[in-house]
Amino acid sequence: MVTVNQLLNEKGRNVLMVGPDDTVLDAISKMASNDVGSLVVLENGELVGIITERHYARNVFLKGRSSPKTTVGEIMSTRVVCVKPEQSVEECMAVMTENGVRHLPVLEENRVIGLISIGDLVKSIISDQKFVIEQLEHYISG
Repeated sequence: MVTVNQLLNEKGRNVLMVGPDDTVLDAISKMASNDVGSLVVLENGELVGIITERHYARNVFLKGRSSPKTTVGEIMSTRVVCVKPEQSVEECMAVMTENGVRHLPVLEENRVIGLISIGDLVKSIISDQKFVIEQLEHYISG
């Protein structure tokens, strides 16, 4: 069973962040240049929210707001579902499904140490399944 900590060791622990007073344009630009779909929002080093491409699409673009004039704090989600490094990939999938989220900040002692996405979890599960299939094929073929 793969844990979040193992997943972060493989993918890296670089966490991209913005502040609540940053503009949405800055946040979207950072997401685009780093090819990610979300950023954690920190204020004074503390997690206060998360902003995703979905927040932008629903709360800026569709409402006719201006990206350079709208702040991250105006559209971010302040209800952030988080996980711990010792949780399993399967537990994280359940958390995402139950809460309808696609990104989970990883907290250790109230400090963000990573961010995992649904894509990270799916990739890990597929890799595990591929390994099991290969082992079964070797067993069967002797």
